[in-house]
Amino acid sequence: MRLVRLAQQPSRVAEDVRAALASLGRGSNVVGGVALVGASPVEGRPVEAVVVMPKGVLIVIGVDLPDPALKLEAPLGGPWKADGWPLVHGDTSINPATDALSLSAACTHKIADVAPGAGPIGTIIAVGPYVETVDQPAADLAGSVRVLYPTAKTMLAATVSLATASRPRSVQQARDLIAALAPDAPPMPEEMLLGEGFSAFSDDEPTVIRENPLVAIAPTVPVQHPGKVKRPAKPAVPPAKPVQAAKPAPLPQPPPQAVAAKPVPPVRQAPPPAAPAESPPKAPHQSKTVKWLPVAAIGLLIVLLVAAISVASGGDDTASTQTPPPPTPATSSPPPSSSAVENIQFTSRASAADQKCASHAYGDVQSSLQRTSCSAVKRASFASSIDGRAAAVTIAVVDFPDAAQASAFKATADTPGGGGILDIATETNQWQGDVPVFEGAAYQSGLDGKSVRLVQVVWVPGPSTPDDPGLVRGAKAALELPVNG
Repeated sequence: MRLVRLAQQPSRVAEDVRAALASLGRGSNVVGGVALVGASPVEGRPVEAVVVMPKGVLIVIGVDLPDPALKLEAPLGGPWKADGWPLVHGDTSINPATDALSLSAACTHKIADVAPGAGPIGTIIAVGPYVETVDQPAADLAGSVRVLYPTAKTMLAATVSLATASRPRSVQQARDLIAALAPDAPPMPEEMLLGEGFSAFSDDEPTVIRENPLVAIAPTVPVQHPGKVKRPAKPAVPPAKPVQAAKPAPLPQPPPQAVAAKPVPPVRQAPPPAAPAESPPKAPHQSKTVKWLPVAAIGLLIVLLVAAISVASGGDDTASTQTPPPPTPATSSPPPSSSAVENIQFTSRASAADQKCASHAYGDVQSSLQRTSCSAVKRASFASSIDGRAAAVTIAVVDFPDAAQASAFKATADTPGGGGILDIATETNQWQGDVPVFEGAAYQSGLDGKSVRLVQVVWVPGPSTPDDPGLVRGAKAALELPVNG
């Protein structure tokens, strides 16, 4: 996420919005796009930010509350309550976000006008100065508006759930949209926009590339078939070849030559022609014996084949008696994609390992990894079922050069609100069905020498609380899961 600051933001919570967007990091490793901070899609009415993303556009508008709150009930079409006390904003507003929703609708119409087909357009109502938990009705969560206190975790969850186009917009489309929303924004090079996840081509350009191969293949099909014309010439050859084919017949004639030598002396000694007449009947009689020779050879060949088949079948029987042992260990071991710990089944959804630790983190955890680089980070995501309810698990194992660095990192990660490691399945879009939001997750951590393991577990769908007994039990069980990356 790249930030372009254009003007002073109007609300007190604006600084928290900017910090949350900045914590998502540069490039598309977490969430790519360009955040136009302080932009004014509607003239004279600036907003906290307009985020142009590869798969959508987000309008971020700040709403300042009178005081901090632990729990904010924020229905879009009804009154708000902070820690049970009603909140009003003016005489005609039903809740403090009424004006913000009106501004969001005007911005949405402006974006649709300047960039038809811009993809999903979502709205984030950022409340402050501080709210621990925001409760939105399920019907509101199914729409395109999110009410939240801006942190790296809540902002990441909102961007993932609201920017849902099937294909990313191209670099040129992003430039046109940014120029229309913020004419004063500096020009952005193509390499930077590609690094933020925008596509090099628009949706209709790949179809042009496919035409050339098809045109080249079509004419080659009829050109290859004239070979069939040569087949009529072949019948003229067979009449000559049968005459030559008779020559192989002398091969079985060694016996006839010996028989032919016997009738020659009688022909010379006997004057009557009857003697040569006796030789012809012997010739056909001998030819019959010659014809039986191939038959006998064929019979012998059949006997040999039967013997070979019987030997092979005997070998197969012995082989079949030897093959059962391998399946026994295979059936005894669980499939590699799933594991069971303390009667809780975990099914793998994604895993990866690399050395770019800070780029996968947020908050104080990211700052800690920027100061002290790790040796490697392995991340894994699992789908689980706890007490019959679907849950999602994200695990990160961070390795350090020495145990002291690992212990200091664990202390930072264990601090409430100190940030954490981003979920790998959310980054790579490998969740099946609902995408989990790791807000209010049950948290567990473990230290093993130079390695620190961080575990978060939430219900799918939420909401979740850190002290939920089922989630806590699942987080403790996940401390024993193998993470190979």
